Amino acid sequence: MKDGEIVRPVESGGHGPFAPMIDPFGRAVTYLRVSVTDRCDFRCVYCMAEDMTFLPKREVLSLEELDRLCTAFIEKGVRKLRLTGGEPLVRKGIMNLIRGLGRHLDSGALEELTLTTNGSQLSRFAGELYDCGVRRINVSVDTLDAQKFKAVTRWGDLGKVMDGIRAATEAGLKIKINMVALKDVNEHEIVTMLNWCHDQGHDLTLIETMPLGEIDGDRTDQYLPLSTVRARLAETFTLTDIPYKTGGPARYVTVEETGGRLGFITPMTHNFCESCNRVRVTCTGQLYMCLGQNDMADLRDPLRASEGNDVLNAAIDEAIGRKPKGHDFIIDRNSRQPAVSRHMSVTGG
Repeated sequence: MKDGEIVRPVESGGHGPFAPMIDPFGRAVTYLRVSVTDRCDFRCVYCMAEDMTFLPKREVLSLEELDRLCTAFIEKGVRKLRLTGGEPLVRKGIMNLIRGLGRHLDSGALEELTLTTNGSQLSRFAGELYDCGVRRINVSVDTLDAQKFKAVTRWGDLGKVMDGIRAATEAGLKIKINMVALKDVNEHEIVTMLNWCHDQGHDLTLIETMPLGEIDGDRTDQYLPLSTVRARLAETFTLTDIPYKTGGPARYVTVEETGGRLGFITPMTHNFCESCNRVRVTCTGQLYMCLGQNDMADLRDPLRASEGNDVLNAAIDEAIGRKPKGHDFIIDRNSRQPAVSRHMSVTGG
């Protein structure tokens, strides 16, 4: 076996023998987000501290385990799979995993395989991603100002990211830019970002900062309600609500003046829990039924308990049976601690 090569177990045919996953509130779970690593080559100020201690490699699922885990969820009704991190493209051998998971696109069991990236490695991997069946990616870019980009990401190079975005576009990948709206940091650049994205043919999604993990600053100094942002944009642009969905939590509008789409992810001002179809698995195999809750189920031990998936499937079913109705995010001066102690890079962006 070559280094990093995926050796897959024999799988059941078709779309799997299992009933779809339905949570206690009648929502079908059809979307899985999997963090393949907690490591990242950036240190974004709203995401993690600059001096991070990452997980020991022995605690992180192997590529083979990640493949098996994703396949189990696909057999149980997942139709959209997103790989996240950290930065997923810094994981050694990651393209072997992506190429292997592409077989579920070929069989029709999986409708979409995609990933969220900071763009730093896209110049290297864009063409291969397309060849593996990926057609759409999210790229996180919070500012088009190179100096400010460096300040926000601490370690990032905007020029390298832009080269990656161009390479992805040339490879045929559809791009959505994710921009975290930060008060007094990039709030006055949102119009510039909107015009650039739509001029390049990219969708733009704005995201409220979330109280996840200890950082080096105070999130009350970062938090910018997107209700305020939308009201400001409406003074310049004609925003029309549309039913467009990508499977995630964003609510979309069309911007009549540009002809492009703009999404809003608002976990603080207007949560999206009533239609939640998502669960997340960390790179250590912990299944979180809600991004904003601490309740989780360990899937690593069931994965490693036997070569068969009976124990794993039972653990997944038990966890889905306690998926909560919604999250409890709050950011205010009286809540100095994050609502959830784990960093976004652990759970997966």
